[in-house]
Amino acid sequence: MRIYNPKHWFGILFQFHKSDTLRKLGPLILLMGAYAAGVVYFEYHYIDEEAHPFLKNLSALHTLLGFALSLLLVFRTNTAYDRWWEGRKQWGALVNNSRNLAIKLQAILPPTDDHNRDFFKKVIPLYARVLKDHLQQERTRYALDEGEHPEFLTLDHNKHTPNQVARLLLDRIMLLNRKGIITGEQLLFLNNELMSFTDICGACERIKNTPIPYSYSAFIKKFIFIYIMTLPFGYVFNLGYWVVPVVAIVFYVLGSLELIAEEIEDPFGRDSNDLPMDKMSENIRRHVTEIL
Repeated sequence: MRIYNPKHWFGILFQFHKSDTLRKLGPLILLMGAYAAGVVYFEYHYIDEEAHPFLKNLSALHTLLGFALSLLLVFRTNTAYDRWWEGRKQWGALVNNSRNLAIKLQAILPPTDDHNRDFFKKVIPLYARVLKDHLQQERTRYALDEGEHPEFLTLDHNKHTPNQVARLLLDRIMLLNRKGIITGEQLLFLNNELMSFTDICGACERIKNTPIPYSYSAFIKKFIFIYIMTLPFGYVFNLGYWVVPVVAIVFYVLGSLELIAEEIEDPFGRDSNDLPMDKMSENIRRHVTEIL
């Protein structure tokens, strides 16, 4: 996730990074400009304005369609941002619930029980790490203290790893309950945090695995393409060759909105505007270690 100061206007205006839409759309913008120049040349030399008055009035159609297109793009961008913000809320809940679970275990476990404290120091942050890689479709084996905790060897990284880590947590809690270290009332006290891990994972999977419907996304792209391709015909006789930069700017604005929506609708990737899951996972590890 890119961190910036929104008050630095001029720095933002003249700063370009790898995810900037101008970099991605640059070749297409030049192509649209060349296309518009070709349309201007053709109409100036081969089309009689008086014989084809409908071309001059085509701009009215673009005005009406532009309003409809703007509404579609606003809805598209808002929907994508809602998905991004929902992902941020779920990871914020994961951070808070990890801290809460560590705080409760710190109060429940005997001060001399270093073995179980070390276990939870590693497994609670481990959930965030495997969830991050699960959402990014990675298969990573972690360098953990397997000699001290052989349970880690049972993790099958070809299966749903977040569920396996949640099972490790619950198995250890139930074992401590059977040994009498954790009472039945304390078990209920820990239940909400234990359940929240799987709930958060399911919510993130819902965002990850349910993209914007294909027909809606495809329609917007086709709408933008047709709008831009017909735009020069309606404004040639009014703007002349000035229609070339106009078409380029309009295409940049409309195309950028669609690119931004595509980038933020999946907040769990590796783009510069995606969620900083690595940083949040590290924060969980640091805070849980401090607490326990």
